[in-house]
Amino acid sequence: MSRLKPFLVEIGTEELPPKALRTLMDAFGERLAAALDDARLDHGKVEVFASPRRLAVLVRDLAEHQADRKAEQKGPPVDIAFDDQGNATPAALAFAKKCGVDIAELDRQETEKGAWLVHESIEQGQPASTLLPGLVNDALRALPIPRRMRWGSHDVEFVRPVHWVVMLHGDDVVEGDVMGIAAGRESRGHRFHSIGPIAIASPDTYLATLEKDGHVIADFARRRKLVRDGVETAAKAAGGQAVSDKALYDEVAALVEWPVPIVGSFDESFLELPRETVTSTLTGHQRYFPVADDRGALLARFVTVANLESKDPDTVRDGNERVIRPRLADAAFFWNSDRQRSLESRQETLREVVYQRGLGSLFDKSERVAAIAKAIATALGQEDKHLLRAARLAKCDLITGMVGEFPDLQGTMGRYYAASDGEADEVSVAIGEQYLPRFAGDTLPASPDGRVLAVADKLDTLAGVFSIGKKPSGNRDPFGLRRAALGVVRILVECGLDVDLKAMLAVAVSVQPKSKADPQQLIDDLYAFIGDRLRRYFLDRDAGLSVETFAAVEAREPSSLLDFDRRLAAVQTFARLEQAESLAAANKRIANILRKAGEPSDLKVRKKLLKEDAEKNLFDALGHVQEKIEPLLNVQNYAAVLNELAALREPVDRFFDDVMVMADDDAVRNNRLALLGELRSLFLNVADISRLSIR
Repeated sequence: MSRLKPFLVEIGTEELPPKALRTLMDAFGERLAAALDDARLDHGKVEVFASPRRLAVLVRDLAEHQADRKAEQKGPPVDIAFDDQGNATPAALAFAKKCGVDIAELDRQETEKGAWLVHESIEQGQPASTLLPGLVNDALRALPIPRRMRWGSHDVEFVRPVHWVVMLHGDDVVEGDVMGIAAGRESRGHRFHSIGPIAIASPDTYLATLEKDGHVIADFARRRKLVRDGVETAAKAAGGQAVSDKALYDEVAALVEWPVPIVGSFDESFLELPRETVTSTLTGHQRYFPVADDRGALLARFVTVANLESKDPDTVRDGNERVIRPRLADAAFFWNSDRQRSLESRQETLREVVYQRGLGSLFDKSERVAAIAKAIATALGQEDKHLLRAARLAKCDLITGMVGEFPDLQGTMGRYYAASDGEADEVSVAIGEQYLPRFAGDTLPASPDGRVLAVADKLDTLAGVFSIGKKPSGNRDPFGLRRAALGVVRILVECGLDVDLKAMLAVAVSVQPKSKADPQQLIDDLYAFIGDRLRRYFLDRDAGLSVETFAAVEAREPSSLLDFDRRLAAVQTFARLEQAESLAAANKRIANILRKAGEPSDLKVRKKLLKEDAEKNLFDALGHVQEKIEPLLNVQNYAAVLNELAALREPVDRFFDDVMVMADDDAVRNNRLALLGELRSLFLNVADISRLSIR
């Protein structure tokens, strides 16, 4: 049995992109673990580490050799391999030569199709040291890197130039090249706190050696915790609490190898700026953590995280304060100058700004969004006076100085400027909510007008980009269409907007500039695209939801996503009923019968042609149930509908036990097909439960 020893690989680079570091770290571990599995190298727990200048994977136990495995080669059938006299034919001789053995050493394998020549052998496992350089290179090449770079005279490409590689299996160096660099045991420490190479004795000493000798905390999770704890402690000492989110802690942890929090301050007059302006300046540009009091009001304080222990922290603090001062001064200038013109006065200027080639200007987009928003409001029975005003002013902040300098404040500044102009609260709030949700898990618009405007804006973006033939392909989605589609799904479902999605897509397509695309095909493509997001949304939201349940409802293509949600809940409840298994099986059987009969749609049940008691009972039961479910369908009480239909189990089971559907008499046969068609249509009012597999 192969001995297990810890394995370490560290890729030393120039500073890696901070927003991608965690993704690269996790992907490196996943890809390498998968490569080890594929290579039949037994291994234990896989751990990942990263800092601004390194990606590392530590495998706690890794086999020294591949496991041996049986290999089987299949040759020609025996009756072809030998002639009537039992002599080997050229086919058998060629197979034996290919396997490197004599004819006599080949085995015979009996199968349902006859006997075949086979050759079984044992494939010896290779040493891990021979395989590891290639496996590591393969894992690195498979990392999700949008743009790779080359450096020096190398043909190798990576996210950043590679300067050193550590690769150890136990105490021994694994010899070989990774990313064009010869592997060794020498790592590098902190740029300023460490000088010269640092020898790693073994994988198990990696973290401790780097921290002690190199002033580097390579464990990303531990370093992030140190950043968070340090920032929170510093903010508390400054008289408040840190204002941040998960993403900023991740980014700062990806920027430092030795985190040291420092409190800074700025002029209190800047607190008169909109809160988002101050926080965006601090977090977006400088990666500082704002500080707020217990009531949430910002203080003129911030916490920055230095990447070194300075002997003169006051100098570091002063440097950070000097950096932020002009940024805030710029924000104050834009805030004051932008308000000298109203949003309304900027509308005509929107005509001069191209939104997207083939889709007109920002003014054109605003008009399209207003038209879509009006259609949605009409469908909802909602007043549209403030909504249409918000739609036409929504993009005006894009040409203000503030948004030009701070693009992430689009919409937010529009809300402030609209309020400053004296616009109605409904207008300013809707403008501020138009881009929500901006990312997965983001908050949704809270106001009625904001919800409609956000949906209209996203539908216009989707319809417009699809109409010019730039829909996403593979992992590329430069227009953020997947995010927009998921935003539409979340708002319609979670905010309870009961509108016909296909009808709204038709409106969105109709207001686009003329294109060569077929309008109906565009609508179908957009509905399918949103449907893909819808499937993922529901499956992620409810771990108990099966793909079959989703497919059962999807088959009916409900026009409203809110209606879709109600049907899903009803089918899930139905699937737990005792009668569900039998009725789902009956629906499958009915669907098959009707399909083989050519899906007859013009047949009507004629009572006088009902011969058997079982079919008469089913006919009566269908009529009784239909009377009950019609009012329930009108109020979309699908759970109650399926509960009523569950009562059909006994007459349906009896029908299939006692009645021959495909009778010789055409009239009787068609009458029974019509009866089954009516039964199936009752269930199809909710979902296609023939798609369910219930055990």
